[in-house]
Amino acid sequence: MSGGLLLQYVVVALAALASVLVVMHKRFPGTTRRLRIALALPLLREGRPAWMRAISRRLAPTSMATGKDCGGCDSCG
Repeated sequence: MSGGLLLQYVVVALAALASVLVVMHKRFPGTTRRLRIALALPLLREGRPAWMRAISRRLAPTSMATGKDCGGCDSCG
């Protein structure tokens, strides 16, 4: 397999992954939030390197301030 073909496959795979992530975020926000929490928590444990904790903080979802009329989509702020 030539280098150009391999690069093409990598670009197509990254585009497909980005598409899946956008659809998940739009259609299943609760599931996406739980998945982000499940991925971030193990990286925040004591004894982990600083770079791993920084990735975890970026990966973790922001806190939700929900009111009686709030669905938690965070489109208001």
